Amino acid sequence: MLGAAAFATALLAAPLVGLLQRAPWTSIVRRLSDPAVLDALRVSLVVSVSATAVATVIGLPLAWALARDALPGARLIRSAVLVPMVLPPVVAGTALLYALGRKSPIGSRLDHWFGITLPFTTTGATIAAAFVALPFFITTVEAALRQLGTNLDEAAATCRSGPLTTLWLVTLPAIRSAFIAGITLTWARALGEFGATLTFAGSVGGRTRTLPLQTFVALESDPETAIAISVLLLAISIAMLVALRNRITLR
Repeated sequence: MLGAAAFATALLAAPLVGLLQRAPWTSIVRRLSDPAVLDALRVSLVVSVSATAVATVIGLPLAWALARDALPGARLIRSAVLVPMVLPPVVAGTALLYALGRKSPIGSRLDHWFGITLPFTTTGATIAAAFVALPFFITTVEAALRQLGTNLDEAAATCRSGPLTTLWLVTLPAIRSAFIAGITLTWARALGEFGATLTFAGSVGGRTRTLPLQTFVALESDPETAIAISVLLLAISIAMLVALRNRITLR
């Protein structure tokens, strides 16, 4: 068993070690300061933060409803929530394209009535990132709400506290660690999104080309810059895990 565990550890560590060995350490700052990389970083931050905000706003009520079994067909809805986690990102992007593209029933009306086009825009990239990252927020918060139970909600109700007041002043403080973990995991997933963004929003410099997409572009013409971006994203991932070490089951 120890041998198998050691092999699994080596299998996980080998790609990371290989990446760090190939990193252009002497020129990494210069490469990450390239205007194209900085532009991709800006787009990534805008898209990931916006996607996280969207996921939080629409995900919190759904997580609460699922945890309290307040929706008919909760099992089916929960299964639907989990689909983006297992769906190939390219398929997710294709689904979004046919659901919200200019020729789709929804997209055509948005374009005709409001002049809003979602594909190949920053907003489209945000929607793609939010779609694939939303399950991370919902599952984390729902699990915390189920573990918390309803005793605090019922106690607040006896004090004539409204549902929104109870949620804001009682429930959220009680699950603060899980709530923060859900937001952070959602942001990290949105930051690293590639396939759905490429399929639905494309790779338009300054608009939809995020750091993962910039890495893909750089691999063809400047592999060392691609490695530098990869090291940056790896550092962000490690920093996130360190920050969450006491909020999720990592020891």
